[in-house]
Amino acid sequence: MKVKLMSFGFKYGMPEELNFLWDVRCLPNPHWVKELRPKTGLEREISHYVLASEEGCSFLQLLQPLVLFLVEQSIAAGKKDLVMAVGCTGGRHRSVAVVEALKTTLQSLPVKLQWLHRDIEKDP
Repeated sequence: MKVKLMSFGFKYGMPEELNFLWDVRCLPNPHWVKELRPKTGLEREISHYVLASEEGCSFLQLLQPLVLFLVEQSIAAGKKDLVMAVGCTGGRHRSVAVVEALKTTLQSLPVKLQWLHRDIEKDP
């Protein structure tokens, strides 16, 4: 089965074809920290800011088992493709950090894993 993880920014529109979507605009936003704004969720400073926060830790503790369950059930059901999207406001910080964490979570499963950070290069 092919699993595609996608980060995106809601301000650029939602992806059209997906199975599951999570909105992470509830997590701490590095955009409002001047020195973090130009960075992306691929950088340790941003992922730490978002995911090491109390909200980020709780969110991942809840999301990771759910994502594993959904992938395992999709495999059992014989699905060929599964698309999961994570969105934040601009698609540069929070959604990217969460997709990168999910990527690590899913790497041990027998799936063809793909990922895309759709809006990461758009204006900070």
